[in-house]
Amino acid sequence: QVQLVESGGGSVQAGGSLRLSCTISVSTGSSGCVAWFRQAPGKEREGVANFYIGYGTTNYADSAKGRFTISQDNVKKTVDLQMNSLKPEDTGMYYCAATSGRCWATMYPTMFHYWGQGTQVTVSS
Repeated sequence: QVQLVESGGGSVQAGGSLRLSCTISVSTGSSGCVAWFRQAPGKEREGVANFYIGYGTTNYADSAKGRFTISQDNVKKTVDLQMNSLKPEDTGMYYCAATSGRCWATMYPTMFHYWGQGTQVTVSS
């Protein structure tokens, strides 16, 4: 069983930065994929980045490459998403998701069995 809690969302102006954190509580296991998704109103949920716990590999959506960085903090038991050079199109509800399986370059919501409640990110122009 896995529980995920997101934090760090907020409102920023274009060009600003935010750091999102996903706190992970797991009863057993030490590997799996943790991903960040986002969803804008009226649009499909899309994968932004993922981190393969136990291996350290990462994947990013094209829209996130060069601006976002996903990382793991083993002490705090979090997976963080550092978002720089934010754009209005980055606006949306950001969700942390996890699965016991591996990460793939392409992220589909159906791959992930555990989800957090979401945290809102708003980028104004």
